[in-house]
Amino acid sequence: MATVTKKLYEGMFLVDTAAAAADWDGVIGSIESILKRVEAEVISLRKWDERRLAYVINKVSRGTYMLAYFKCDGEKIQEIEKTVQLSEKIMRVLILNAEHMTQDDIERDTPATKAEKAQEEREAAVEAKIAEAKAAAEQTAAEPVAPADVSTAAPADAAEPSEGAEALVETKSAEEPAPPVEKKEDAVVESAEATPAGEESVAEAGTEVVEDESKAAE
Repeated sequence: MATVTKKLYEGMFLVDTAAAAADWDGVIGSIESILKRVEAEVISLRKWDERRLAYVINKVSRGTYMLAYFKCDGEKIQEIEKTVQLSEKIMRVLILNAEHMTQDDIERDTPATKAEKAQEEREAAVEAKIAEAKAAAEQTAAEPVAPADVSTAAPADAAEPSEGAEALVETKSAEEPAPPVEKKEDAVVESAEATPAGEESVAEAGTEVVEDESKAAE
């Protein structure tokens, strides 16, 4: 009995997007059933992308591409293609030799998985912002509010005078000097100096009277 050599193949299966959305597990099951019928070893099967078709196929204008990697006998490829032609869920299939591909190539992200990861990152960022805002709100609510100290507040009338008011007070003080205090003795001297010539002062008149009285007594 000859040993069957299985090679690595890449298969791109095209299905109706509406049918895939309505029965995703059924579509996956149909592809797996076709590959198992030819004793293929399925390595990977996942969604590649969803796109508008270049032309309408069986009244379908939008399709979902399913990417599969499997090991199979090369003589069974035609049987897979014929089975797809008879399938009601799978519209087209394209199978290529993938012997040159590595495991990293097989596990590389598809457009669909990239879109899913980007969506997950956006949702995680939104959830992180919501959690941060919630934590900030809770912290603000937990902080006690200090009451205003009314007793130590200075009234508006007791405010310190401004620089303009101080300057005004100093100016008034400089313009209105205190009147000098005259001494009594200085006033008498000034009064004596102010007596006009030819007029006898009270002291001189009193001296003359005394001299006259002395003469009369002799």
